Parts: sequence; C-alpha cells; structure tokens
Amino acid sequence: MQTLLTPSHCEQVPINGLVYNVRHWGPADAPRLLMLHGWMDSSASFQFTVDALRHTWHVLAPDWRGYGRSQWLNRRYWFADYYADLDALLDRYSAGVPARIVGHSMGGAVASIYGGARPERIAGLLMVDFLGLLPNEAHEAPARIRDWLDHTRATPQLRAYASREQLAARLRQFNARLLPERATFLATHCASQLPDGRFAVACDPWHKVPSPHLYRIEEVMACWRALTAPVLLVTADEGYVMQRFAKDPGELQRRMDCFANASIAHISDCGHNVQHDRPEKLAELIESFFSYPDPP
Repeated sequence: MQTLLTPSHCEQVPINGLVYNVRHWGPADAPRLLMLHGWMDSSASFQFTVDALRHTWHVLAPDWRGYGRSQWLNRRYWFADYYADLDALLDRYSAGVPARIVGHSMGGAVASIYGGARPERIAGLLMVDFLGLLPNEAHEAPARIRDWLDHTRATPQLRAYASREQLAARLRQFNARLLPERATFLATHCASQLPDGRFAVACDPWHKVPSPHLYRIEEVMACWRALTAPVLLVTADEGYVMQRFAKDPGELQRRMDCFANASIAHISDCGHNVQHDRPEKLAELIESFFSYPDPP
C-alpha cells in the first residue's frame, strides 16, 4: 500500500449557522474535487483515495453537520439540511463554477438529490455505492413513527472503546479487508475521545435515531431525472447496491435510466467502504471520469 504522504489541513467556516470543518488536500490553485462522506463517517476517510490520485488536485471534503470536527447538534437531525449545507458549501468553494463531486453513500444521496434541484451547479457526479434505498410501503408508517418516538425517549449512545487500538481492532473485525495501518489511521483521524477517556467514531450519536419518514423512491427519482450532469455509479461486489439490487436488475436499470448521462463501473473484492478497501481503483475511476483539465 502507498504510504500516506499527502498532507491535509482543516479550516472552520460558518455554514447555515453552524461551524463546519472542511478538510483540504493539495494546492489551492489546482483543479478542484469535492468529496462528500457517508453516514457515520467523516472527511479523513478519503485520505487513502487522495493518496492514490496521480494528478495534482485541490481536494475539499467537509465533515457534514454532526460529524467529525463540524458542529454537533446533540439532538435530532433533518436530512434536508444537508441540501442547504451543500448549497452553502458550493457558494463558498465553487461559486459560479459547476463542481466535480465524489459522493460516498449518504454523500451520493445528498449530491444526487441536490443536483436535481440545482443542476447547473454540478459538472459531474461520481456516486460510490449508492443508488437509493429500498422503498417503504405506506402501511409501515405507524411502526416507523413509533420506532422514532421510542428512540427519542433517551439520549442515544455510541459504542465506546478503551483505546484507539481497540477501536482499530473493531474496525478490522467489521471489515476484514481493512489493512492494519489504515485501521490505525481511521481510529486516529475519524474518532474522538469521550470525556471519560474512551474513544468512539466521531459522529453525533443522534444520527443513530431512525427517521420517522418513509423513503419515497419516486420523489428521489424525479430529482435524478432533473440532474443533467454526467453520473458514474461505482458499485462493489459486496456493497449496498449489489446487496439491494443484484437479484432485481430491472429495478437497478429503472433507477439508472433516470439519469440523462450515466454509466456504471464495478469493483471486485470490495465492500461498501470502497475508499478503504480499494482506494487505488477508486482514484483511477475518479481521474478517468473527471478528465484532468488541460492548462490554459
């Protein structure tokens, strides 16, 4: 594995009334890539992918609200706020210039729906192992709301570990493909120390509270149809897209057909966290999809 050589620095910026942490790799005058992390993750998760890029990019990766070093609400979250946060981030870092976006999982969900509302702001979208959730049925609504009410009766907690080494070992137990040095990096840079001295992933526990709303795929697909930028879906043989749709290729195709200009690239020997398992291959796909700009 390539040694981690690409340094990053973080800045804290005001976004919609919150303090947002934005991580930067590469020179400020290089072509820009915006990388959006997924649920229960944070920006440093892209380190291995950035290290594998062959060209010089200015990579920006925010910690979403309630993740990493961005401000935590310590209460329930509303998913639509991520659209507004992305809107404000693009105002700051890509004003007047359509953005090249890499979105892993939830990051892909936010960017693809946002792109239907503001198609002029996205130059291209590479979605990593995300093509929507399985749909809910209307009769599930009472149980869904009841579950949400039950979860909000007490403050949610994340599993904590006595040391970063214990957390790294748990990450490797969860993902057998994760190399020891990568697990150590994640346990250092994607974790936080609790007041009692233990360690947990750097995510507000309130993200664990399930949404009371049913997932409405037809509304999501309507947004995808309004997205005009090229889209590349990256799937993994043991990722969520294959788990959900491998036995229903018709549904996978129905969803892909929403995009005006879309293609699929598949990565073997890989789980959902492609940026951890096969970052070299992901970097290759990123640079192939977002052709490096010629100098002026």
